[in-house]
Amino acid sequence: MRGPLVNKLSLIFGPRPPLNCILLCLVSVCVLIVLLSPFSSTTFDSVTSYAKPDIYTNYRKLKEQARNDYLELKSISLGANLIKDVGLCGKERENYVPCYNVSANLLAGLKDREEFDRHCELSQEHQNCLVRPPKEYKIPLTWPTGRDVIWSGNVKLTKDQFLSSGSMTKRLMLLEENQIAFHSEDGMIVDGVKDYSHLIADMIGLGSDTEFLQAGVRSVLDIGCGFGSFGAHLLSLRLMALCVAPYEPSGSQVQLALERGLPAVIGNFISKQLPFPSLSYDMVHCAQCGIIWDSKDGLFLIEIDRLLKPGGYFVLTSPTTQQQDGTTSTKKGITSSSLEGFTKKLCWSLLAQQEETFIWQKTADSQCYTSSQDEIPVCKGNDMQMYYQPLARCISGTTSHRWVPIHSKSDHLNSTELEIHGLHPDDFFEDSNFWKLALRNYWSLLSPLIFSDHPKRPGDDDPLPPYNMVRNVMDMNAHYGGLSAALMEARKAVWVMNVVPLGARNTLPLIHDRGFAGVLHNWCEPFPTYPRTYDLLHANGLLSHIASQKCSMFELLLEMDCILRPEGWIILSDTLGTIEKARTLAAQIRWEARVIDLQNGSDQRLLVCQKPFVRK
Repeated sequence: MRGPLVNKLSLIFGPRPPLNCILLCLVSVCVLIVLLSPFSSTTFDSVTSYAKPDIYTNYRKLKEQARNDYLELKSISLGANLIKDVGLCGKERENYVPCYNVSANLLAGLKDREEFDRHCELSQEHQNCLVRPPKEYKIPLTWPTGRDVIWSGNVKLTKDQFLSSGSMTKRLMLLEENQIAFHSEDGMIVDGVKDYSHLIADMIGLGSDTEFLQAGVRSVLDIGCGFGSFGAHLLSLRLMALCVAPYEPSGSQVQLALERGLPAVIGNFISKQLPFPSLSYDMVHCAQCGIIWDSKDGLFLIEIDRLLKPGGYFVLTSPTTQQQDGTTSTKKGITSSSLEGFTKKLCWSLLAQQEETFIWQKTADSQCYTSSQDEIPVCKGNDMQMYYQPLARCISGTTSHRWVPIHSKSDHLNSTELEIHGLHPDDFFEDSNFWKLALRNYWSLLSPLIFSDHPKRPGDDDPLPPYNMVRNVMDMNAHYGGLSAALMEARKAVWVMNVVPLGARNTLPLIHDRGFAGVLHNWCEPFPTYPRTYDLLHANGLLSHIASQKCSMFELLLEMDCILRPEGWIILSDTLGTIEKARTLAAQIRWEARVIDLQNGSDQRLLVCQKPFVRK
């Protein structure tokens, strides 16, 4: 079946057009693409941040026409149509998360709740298809409105589930016709999270929760975060609060938090360590998170100790009931006396208790663990690159050069701290400057093309630029966290999930010491998140890295398409040959893609793509 453009060429040149004519047509179309493209493929540094609004009116229609003409001419020159679009997945995969296949885990003999843990090795189901959004999906609202109001059709939560979810959920959420609101109209938070935050600050000896930063608390791990209200409040105080909660087929805490634009990742306290290095967080928080802390002989508390920095805080809030002997116990069966025994072994001190809230502080003295009479052994070997390893009954980090109390840390890493991570200050300064310049260029490229909370559908005209719709960024090969630092310094209202690929230099301890969110991840496997949860994906050198790991670039790009929301953006930086291969695959995945020459004499190229809003 030949297209109309092919028929026209056949009338002029006959059934087999001369090669020189085909090449002439190809050159002409390429020139047309350059003239119509919203991206400048010339000097990268000269891209301006804004342009006249009418330049971008209906720009997608022009790009699509140019792209179709180019692909049709390319198929003529090659003698066959080699590019075929990837099909759409079935409806059952709209909210599907790989590696959490409970049925497969049970068949493999896993039990004692391990069947709910992450097991990618048992879920080798690679479907080469694109995950479509739900029928009622709409583009999220702009920040900060989207933090407090989300479209109910964007998450898997039915009205019946909401009505049967209990009083706590009803206080956290207001379910309207097609929206879920987490904020009252007069601007007051409906679940009392501000008062709760002030209570925690008071219990650790602070005058206000605005003093968390001065007290050394910059990063918080929020276990079982509910729907993110506490994390949202901490984020407003310039703290990095990362939600970790189990995979849930519906009504997911992680999915709801990410839909609000808040930091979150799927993670379980069952049998494996979380994908963070030792000494990562200044505070770990659990409010009715459902974990029985004195089970498994205190193994979960030992994992908390591994994650906490010296002098860090463990905040536990759980409903309690009074017993005849005067002690208190939670509804899950935890007694204060049993927790006291474990916390003493961990060299924690109980700072304060008010009603249902307990706060312990981890010791700043590494010698405490070896001097205790009823000691837990110290871990041997390097414990900095833990990737879903089994929970270990030993104390981590005591011999690390990173053992520095949180009260002694400065806002910025000094030369001594950089040397601990094997970095020379000059190299770190050069890296920081590189990412400041790169960010300016990225923002110049994207700012005229990032749209508002327009609930558009395919074929609709785009609203006039420039409206910023990027709330979160995943840096898929984060290196030192330079992009995250540049965004923070430029006061961009976004947060970054810094990912350090397995097999690369493990810079995750450095990233956490800078107060950023980050995880270790094997990009040969799916990322532990729900579909459509990130606005922008950035990867510098990742494509070359996964090639060295013998992983599939095509499967990686499909995974990126899954976790990127419709109309989200991708920025890939790599060598010319690798970028050209990625551009071919991007066309199959239906991304709108442009290659940008950095004009610096290097072999590096940028591939800037946008995921379309596909609905069928």
